Amino acid sequence: MKLAFLTTHPIQYQVPVFRHLAAEDGVQFTAVFCTIPTAAQQGAEFGVDFQWDIPLLEGYRYHVLENVSKSPGLMHFNGCDTPGVTKYFFDQGFDAVVINGWVVKSCLQAARACKRLGISCIVRGEANHLRPRAWWKRLIHRRLMRFYDAYCPIGKASAAFYRQLGVPDERMFLAPYCIENDRIAATSPRDGDSIAAARRRFEIHPDQCCFLFCGKLIEKKQPVGLLKAIALANQQGAQFQVLVVGDGAQRDQCERLAREENLPVRFPGFLNQSEIGQAYSAADALVLPSDNGETWGLVVNEAFAAGLPALVSDQVGCHPDLIHEGETGWVHPFGDWQTLADQMRRAAGDRSRLTQMGHNAKALIRHYSPRDAADGILRAARYATGDRVCDPGQGLR
Repeated sequence: MKLAFLTTHPIQYQVPVFRHLAAEDGVQFTAVFCTIPTAAQQGAEFGVDFQWDIPLLEGYRYHVLENVSKSPGLMHFNGCDTPGVTKYFFDQGFDAVVINGWVVKSCLQAARACKRLGISCIVRGEANHLRPRAWWKRLIHRRLMRFYDAYCPIGKASAAFYRQLGVPDERMFLAPYCIENDRIAATSPRDGDSIAAARRRFEIHPDQCCFLFCGKLIEKKQPVGLLKAIALANQQGAQFQVLVVGDGAQRDQCERLAREENLPVRFPGFLNQSEIGQAYSAADALVLPSDNGETWGLVVNEAFAAGLPALVSDQVGCHPDLIHEGETGWVHPFGDWQTLADQMRRAAGDRSRLTQMGHNAKALIRHYSPRDAADGILRAARYATGDRVCDPGQGLR
């Protein structure tokens, strides 16, 4: 089978999946990118220009389309415009193409190209049912579904989104959202010496509980709300520290609030992939209070791989899959900062329980691996190209 996966650009979470697809017997795999971003484009919303410091273009075949956008970028629909995709697909003779949602114009161009050329088309996007949508958006999404022969939900909320649009389970193949678990685990050791060294680096007290926030400091992630919860917990006499890793538009506001309220928060800024492991080593648990723009929250996968439980809002897309209440973490109603403060206060008072929950989280995340995602994509591709005896709907419920 000649299989392609079209996505905006090389993404550190997708590349391990591509390598598994490339290694599959009987599959000729190609990753198709709409662009290779500049440091400035890569850093949009991160608050800093950067390139990832791990290899992203090794271990698989890839092709970069010509992006003719007058305003190239990754953060808006017209930032990737690749009309040459139809000719490229025709020249390559692909049997099936996986498309990474419909977030940019290039994704729709690719879906139309597949329909025109008779190529089986599979979608694996991030959308879920947690975000309310206007009637006209729901209508557009329903019409979009006609382009696809099979669907790869990334988790339970994603599958529920497709069901709302009338997609039957037999056309869905779970390809779980994932990270490179082994790499994260290796770079965030939890032995005593590694934890002590990481805490010295970030000036975290060795005997206090440390919560980690890791992500862009933007409204969607709700870092300001997190600081409100920390202030409430402080008023109740809680004893813990918080490490806020990342940069973005709300960093100045967060640092000002932390100073004014005298909050026990450290702001080391953006950390690249080669450094982020130390932040996980320093922490006891992750906190992610995002709104429904957090369609999954791969930082939770990273925390689990590092052996940390997570406290997340009920609008974070991964919570139905990953957060088993009291076992791998806790869920709080979005925007309910008092409930989050209470959860953090109770968690900080029982670090041994957090350690056990971290073990549970690490065991669970083994089932959300690049191998599992690649297997789901391959099942979907075989179904879409005519193999109707494969196992559809596996693991969706």
